[in-house]
Amino acid sequence: MNRLEDLQSLLTTNITKVTELLNKKEKEEERKSKVGLIFAIIGGIVVVAAAAYGLYRFFAPDYLEDFEDDLDDEFEENFFDDEKEEEAEDEASAKEADATEEPFEED
Repeated sequence: MNRLEDLQSLLTTNITKVTELLNKKEKEEERKSKVGLIFAIIGGIVVVAAAAYGLYRFFAPDYLEDFEDDLDDEFEENFFDDEKEEEAEDEASAKEADATEEPFEED
């Protein structure tokens, strides 16, 4: 009977080890499913946010573009007008300087 008892104890230990392994696998799978669910939720939120931002950018008018165009036009007009005025002033001052200079006399 000693052999039967040894065999029975061996079987019970093997059964307990197998059940422990199965429980570990179930816990790991449960943990993996939780992590997968969390990532799926985060991914869904990101997709919804990206879609909302895309729709906003599509339907919202771009006021800055109009402002930049107006600013560029005004800058170019003012810049070239100022440049022409400076050239005219330089020419006028050069003519005045030539007219006011006394001729050089040699002794």
